[in-house]
Amino acid sequence: MANTEPATVTNKQIIFSGYVSGFPKESDLKVTTTTIDLRIPERSTSVLVKNLYLSCDPYMRISMGKPEPLSSSLVPPFNTGEPIIGLGVSKVIDSGHPDYKKGDLLWGVVGWEEYSVITLFPYSHFKIHHTDVPLSYYTGLLGMPGMTAYAGFYEICSPKRGETVFVSAASGAVGQLVGQFAKLMGCYVVGSAGSKEKVDLLKTKFGFDDAFNYKEENDLNIALKRYFPEGIDIYFENVGGKMLDAVLINMKLNGRIAVCGMISQYNLVEPEGVHNLTTILYKRIKVQGFAVSDFYDKYSKFLDFVLPYIRQGKITYVEDIAEGFESGPSALLGLFHGKNVGKQLFVVARE
Repeated sequence: MANTEPATVTNKQIIFSGYVSGFPKESDLKVTTTTIDLRIPERSTSVLVKNLYLSCDPYMRISMGKPEPLSSSLVPPFNTGEPIIGLGVSKVIDSGHPDYKKGDLLWGVVGWEEYSVITLFPYSHFKIHHTDVPLSYYTGLLGMPGMTAYAGFYEICSPKRGETVFVSAASGAVGQLVGQFAKLMGCYVVGSAGSKEKVDLLKTKFGFDDAFNYKEENDLNIALKRYFPEGIDIYFENVGGKMLDAVLINMKLNGRIAVCGMISQYNLVEPEGVHNLTTILYKRIKVQGFAVSDFYDKYSKFLDFVLPYIRQGKITYVEDIAEGFESGPSALLGLFHGKNVGKQLFVVARE
């Protein structure tokens, strides 16, 4: 039931300035302050939430670009002059929806602001029932990135024990989980990352069999042959460009590639070409792009799978947490320069 007493408070927002070409700048994301009434109108089915944690994700760069039919079908563009849209963990302040009451926790799509009024659609938001794990995990391990790793690896790649698995951008929000899922399957796993710190993290914390810094490799084809002398069964694609080109000629017969992202291409005016596409034919390689939203109907199944591993300490997760609302723009833009170590998010409020 809606509140009977109105209460107006200030509401900080991160506003999108407009179409971005090349690398985005902090001036493209402006912090402003407005006001909001903490009361849902009568007969409204919307939910008013206080945002606690907001998630910084590579796909958000696509939303900053020039709207195009192909990309917009996967990731809607940000609207100029309005708060950017992302994923967050939130607490219900007021509700006109019968399934949500004051104090409930949820994760899903919200504006980058302190308070958001949200309309609930199927699979746009998920109520949080398990609070014995950090709430921030619902921006990553128990949220969209976790579901992405689960769907891409298990549903698309159909892994088998003993197979060889390569993960690019392996220390990120999704990659660190794919590697751990693969190890749980008994696979041989190698990851690539962009710094010594991240490579060490892959080998010492996430349990990868090996890892390498792609920035130190003069020839990615030679590097992959060093780690996969007999070829790659499964490639979890987060990067695109030259990495994808090198992987294609190192895939095994009937290999599988789950295309999750291509972060090396998002800030380029002209995308890089891929020259080894004929390998897909010769080696009967399955290459499948996917949107995690296609698999949200399996979210309960995913939680049943992953929560026991977390509680048993068999899956670990590294977060890069920025403090305070004003840290949001720099935290997001840091993704495109490889500054984050682990899942990037920022704290709006802790309660």
